[in-house]
Amino acid sequence: MLACDEARTASWRDARARFEKATPEEQVELLAEQARLTRLDVLETISGANLGHIGGDYSVTDLLTTLYFGVLNVDPAQPRWDERDFFVLSKGHCAAALYTTLSHAGFFPREELPTFAQPLSDLNGHPNRNKVPGVETNTGPLGHGLPVAVGCAYGARLRGTGARAFAIMGDGEMQEGSNWEAIMSAAQLGLDNLTLVVDRNRLQQGARTEETNALDPLDEKLAAFGCEVRVIDGHDFTQILAALAPSTTGKPVAIVANTVKGKGVSFMEDRVEWHHKVPSAEQVEQARQELAGA
Repeated sequence: MLACDEARTASWRDARARFEKATPEEQVELLAEQARLTRLDVLETISGANLGHIGGDYSVTDLLTTLYFGVLNVDPAQPRWDERDFFVLSKGHCAAALYTTLSHAGFFPREELPTFAQPLSDLNGHPNRNKVPGVETNTGPLGHGLPVAVGCAYGARLRGTGARAFAIMGDGEMQEGSNWEAIMSAAQLGLDNLTLVVDRNRLQQGARTEETNALDPLDEKLAAFGCEVRVIDGHDFTQILAALAPSTTGKPVAIVANTVKGKGVSFMEDRVEWHHKVPSAEQVEQARQELAGA
């Protein structure tokens, strides 16, 4: 199993301290720069492995960045700390974005990223909690992550730790019935320490969500299932931070984060083929240039 990167853990602690002392405008600048660096590393990781889901990685990057560098109460040096907040990336096919974020936060050395999806690497194509510190549960089969997060939130309440649980799902994943069963349970239990985030980029493998199995009006459906619903721009750090605040109603929080698949790279944005596609050498260079100028 990978171990924490002590130097980068210290760097992450410094970054969190700077964030907490910063003005709202400075916080946005700090998060935006971190997200840019994450996208660059995701690009190198996926191009090196010659596989991955870069479109979804980029749509979720700003959400992951805000969680780990501005919200989550975690300790990279103690990934299984009893009083930690819990985070589950249910859309586990976007592991490259999660791995990059975890490495930048010091959970394991950034130098491990080039091993992604290589033989005997701990960085599998889908997250594995037995190999990667900071991963709460193995994900990949869609519709499994939110039920685990519900269990984490309920367990934290039973233990009285005050911890919160967060889960990010793809919007196509919301076509899985297990998610709605989990939301019903969370509402019945009054899990106001649970926040579920839908990465609403409106694309899934092969087509648009509304062409496949329509989800709208998603906000109204989530509200009908007993959630406190917040609809935001999933690339606006001010809105993301506000939406990730605790529940104000005693209900589970459901965030519909409107995002863009492939966000940050012009030729990837809102293109269905970038669900599962590897950029060519020329495209990698163009993406580097665009991200460098972001």
